[in-house]
Amino acid sequence: MKSTIIRIITITGISVVMQGCFVAKDYKRPDVRTEDLYRTEVVAKDSTTIANLTWNQLFTDPILQGHINKGIQNNLDMRIALQTIAASEANLKQGKAGYFPTFSLGADWTHQMLSKNSQLGAFLPDRQVDQYQFTGNLSWEADIWGKIRSTKRAAGAQYLQSIAARQAIQTRLVSDIASMYFQLMALDAQLRVVDSTLGNRNKSVDVIRSLKDAGETNEVGVKQTEAQLYQTQIIAEDLKNSIVLLENSISILLGESPRKIERARFEDQKVEADIKLGVPAQLLSKRPDVIAAEYELVNNFELVNVARSNFYPTFRVTASGGFQSIDLKDWFSANAIFANVVTGLTQPIFNQRRIRTQHEIAKANQETAFLQFQQTLLTAGREVSDALQEYQNESTKLDIRFKQLESLRNAANYSDELLQYGMVNYLEVLTAKDQALNTELNYIDNQYQKYNAVITLYRALGGGWQ
Repeated sequence: MKSTIIRIITITGISVVMQGCFVAKDYKRPDVRTEDLYRTEVVAKDSTTIANLTWNQLFTDPILQGHINKGIQNNLDMRIALQTIAASEANLKQGKAGYFPTFSLGADWTHQMLSKNSQLGAFLPDRQVDQYQFTGNLSWEADIWGKIRSTKRAAGAQYLQSIAARQAIQTRLVSDIASMYFQLMALDAQLRVVDSTLGNRNKSVDVIRSLKDAGETNEVGVKQTEAQLYQTQIIAEDLKNSIVLLENSISILLGESPRKIERARFEDQKVEADIKLGVPAQLLSKRPDVIAAEYELVNNFELVNVARSNFYPTFRVTASGGFQSIDLKDWFSANAIFANVVTGLTQPIFNQRRIRTQHEIAKANQETAFLQFQQTLLTAGREVSDALQEYQNESTKLDIRFKQLESLRNAANYSDELLQYGMVNYLEVLTAKDQALNTELNYIDNQYQKYNAVITLYRALGGGWQ
């Protein structure tokens, strides 16, 4: 017995020493280009970026902050992501437990009816044998080649990926709620403009009818002016419809059934944001989707290690022991004790190519994860470039649109006066008023697009999950 224990300890010690001979490699971040990720005329010289702001620092409207808070708590995608994290955490705990042995207990009763012509049945008078057994089984595998370590690291990467994926969902959720909220207020502002215009259009119809009665215009002018009134009413109805549909969309983001959404006035909004991009390499640490893509790469890298380790011998210790007796009353006596220990190395030789196939699949998956990581990074750079261009474009257009609006407002006002003196015809008046209305609606839309560009840039740079 003593010599057996010494053998077990010796073999186990050798296996522990051999654990230093890992075939598993350590992960190193691949060489990816980050210096020219996004296109900008302004070269970033420091790490300052609007993504460093928390969402409640960027969006100061208390009503909007309440909606975002509610969305983070109730949004179903966010809640699904939490369950994904819980599942990944369970896998991580299992990965950490890979170093421990397995142990199980079992109790069984075996009853045999032997043939009279069998070797044992010929000697037993009743040819029946009962055996009672209570057994404990223990098994432990040495992590000689780093298989268990790599499995644990793969589970850890998967867990961190699930956290980053939740952060990516929150980033998009915050930006979606903010964008729709500003759009909703912009539609309200446009509807107020249209409602005000409707009052003026009704007056215009009265004026043109009076001019017709005075013989200064004809019925065509009256009908054209009425048609312009009806067209404005159609615009108002379309805006009301868009408001209801947008409220329904926001309600779903908040995890609620469709309902009216509380909001402030568009004219009172101001998003104070010093547009700073930070150095491009920051996208590796700021954008949750980029972080998640890299953890997916780490996970597949470690799974390649696991697949590679299957080519090498496995050292395993198995032991079983307990009580065994053919008589129930002697089941737990000292004479019923039994034990056995098996140790050894198992080297796979021929396994229908399964091990090689698993290794090739793992390597292909690793390369796919690397390409997806690169693609995610390039997409992030493009989104930053697009958002910055949109912001600059809308800022320039907004200044020009304001000048255009002032000119068309004056033209519309002058046309009404000139019409009464017969200095312009009704078609010129209608054209001037249509252009003024459309330009005012476009001006509000330009304001919204500028706000939305800031929101999009904030998300593209990785803001919103803090």
